[in-house]
Amino acid sequence: MAAFLKSDLFLRFLGGFVIGAIGVFVLQPNDDHPALTSPAMAAPASASAADDAAL
Repeated sequence: MAAFLKSDLFLRFLGGFVIGAIGVFVLQPNDDHPALTSPAMAAPASASAADDAAL
């Protein structure tokens, strides 16, 4: 069992699992702004309401 825990196959699997778990938490959507847009680039919430009122 100790040989398996030190094997390259197990360590690569464990490393991939850790990277995947980190990716799940980092890529969670945020309610404040879109995930791939910084807050400075995000349109204000009132902009869409103003556009709808103009139509």
